[in-house]
Amino acid sequence: MFTGGSVQFVIYLTFAILSLALILIFIRLILGPTLPDRVVALELFASVIVAIIGAYAIYTDTASFIDVAIVAALTAFLAAIGFARFLERGGPRDD
Repeated sequence: MFTGGSVQFVIYLTFAILSLALILIFIRLILGPTLPDRVVALELFASVIVAIIGAYAIYTDTASFIDVAIVAALTAFLAAIGFARFLERGGPRDD
């Protein structure tokens, strides 16, 4: 159905779009303006990294990269839980 060149083009396009997304997310991470904005940007950054790893696994036809993507997703999830608990308890304080 698809030729090798068209699949390769879609993979390259996917990498380009995800790279652009990483740049925009990084800008939001730096600019903020609030801590919850930065936390959401950091979680989205981790999700895009998982997507890049998954796309790379498809590109290289290596199944072990899927395991890496799962571990990265689980780590990002645990970080999200930690940030949510931190923000729930009041966030940073100036004591």
